[in-house]
Amino acid sequence: MMRASKSRKIRLRPVSSHQNAIARVGPLFKRVLVAIDGSKSALRAIEVAAKLAKRNGAELLVVCVIPRPTYVFSSGHGGGAPPINLGQYYMYAHQEAEKWLSDAVSLAKDQGIKVRERILKNAPSVVQAIADYADDQGVDLIVVGRRGVSGFRRLLIGSVSSGVVSHARSSVLVVK
Repeated sequence: MMRASKSRKIRLRPVSSHQNAIARVGPLFKRVLVAIDGSKSALRAIEVAAKLAKRNGAELLVVCVIPRPTYVFSSGHGGGAPPINLGQYYMYAHQEAEKWLSDAVSLAKDQGIKVRERILKNAPSVVQAIADYADDQGVDLIVVGRRGVSGFRRLLIGSVSSGVVSHARSSVLVVK
């Protein structure tokens, strides 16, 4: 025969706001990384990452990866793609990355967020570059857009957001 035990009353206090929860528990994230590529999805990721960084009093790291170009070799008989000038490729990619980073940094600084930016150059893998940088910097959360590259090219190189989710040690937020 089982005895009935005295029941205790458990009182749960509702959390009135996110700020009160942070005050009691502490910030969830101290360092947030957002990876950008100039796409609309990356712009949305920047907005979300900035809001999370501001709410948590976190530092925001904004990165742009310049991948090592993939080659389609020409046989010299009209097949394949013409060779590219690597110097021009990296110069153009760096200029574009600087524009995207400048816009992201301005958005964060306007909100009073501590922000750092970095261009990761000549990466054999965009996913690995993001994951490694996050590890090196002690990032708590990585924020990426769901779609940067689309269509047939996406099928060839795979999804960066899926790769980051699979390979990063940090938590990852994929923004639509």
